[in-house]
Amino acid sequence: MKHAFARKLRRQQTDVERTLWFALRDRRFHGFKFRRQQPIGPYIADFLCFEAKLVIELDGGQHGGDAQAAYDQARTKRLEVDGFRVIRFSNTEMIENFDGVLDGIARALRLPI
Repeated sequence: MKHAFARKLRRQQTDVERTLWFALRDRRFHGFKFRRQQPIGPYIADFLCFEAKLVIELDGGQHGGDAQAAYDQARTKRLEVDGFRVIRFSNTEMIENFDGVLDGIARALRLPI
């Protein structure tokens, strides 16, 4: 069930997801392999690099409320317990500062910028 939903999310990606995926796919980003809409435990990560144990989440407008913030925090804690690092970027940040987002991903991968 979760895998079918992940496939649906891949087919219905947003413009900002498409933009980031173009930069990350096919090992384009410093040779790291990323997957998109990847099931991991009870969750689906927007982008995941197993090699670096890095989860990248893009947060749209639905992430603004208190309930969603609490859910995101619990989700992040669970993924961290499983050994993953989670970084988040807002859709606005993706649109207004894409190079800064890529720098943030490089830092999370511990690459020289």
